[in-house]
Amino acid sequence: MEKFRTYLSQYGPLPDPDWELLASKLQQRKFQKKQQILFAGRVEEYVSFIETGIVRYFVQDEDKEITFEIAFENSFATAYDSFLTRKPVAYAAEALTDTILWSLTWSDLQELYTTTSEGNRIGRLAAEELYIKKNRRQLALLKDSAEQRYCSLLTDYPLLVRFIPLKYLASYIGITPQALSRIRKRLSRRT
Repeated sequence: MEKFRTYLSQYGPLPDPDWELLASKLQQRKFQKKQQILFAGRVEEYVSFIETGIVRYFVQDEDKEITFEIAFENSFATAYDSFLTRKPVAYAAEALTDTILWSLTWSDLQELYTTTSEGNRIGRLAAEELYIKKNRRQLALLKDSAEQRYCSLLTDYPLLVRFIPLKYLASYIGITPQALSRIRKRLSRRT
């Protein structure tokens, strides 16, 4: 839980009473590798901070899964559209590695917004972070080559990318596993 407090402190000081109330509401949830965190057709009940692990968001498209988001440790993970609207998602989430989440329910978050001095600010900043991350990803898909998107992942998450199966990485950057293998081979020749 201290990792989460340290993470939140990047947004500014968090008074002890606010932290104590937040900490009292946090639920630690542990998932094993490949365990489903959220099922399609269900409402997202939590906004979560990833203490350790990697979470993959995907849609099932006939006979294949399309990975559209990967969340890494020290970041938020949630089906935020469902969390806000209270409507079921059309996608799912699973742990790609053993994962520990610190989670808040929607009702607990609403309470924190109204009863703490910093709750609204932290909630806004977390939402802004999720928006910025999603916007950067959309822009990368539009303007960067697949090789650039792969290299960015390697730069941003060098130790974590090795835990993601090739087929999920390829889907995430919008290419086939075979195309990603060619990119990796080409990059290995350059080093």
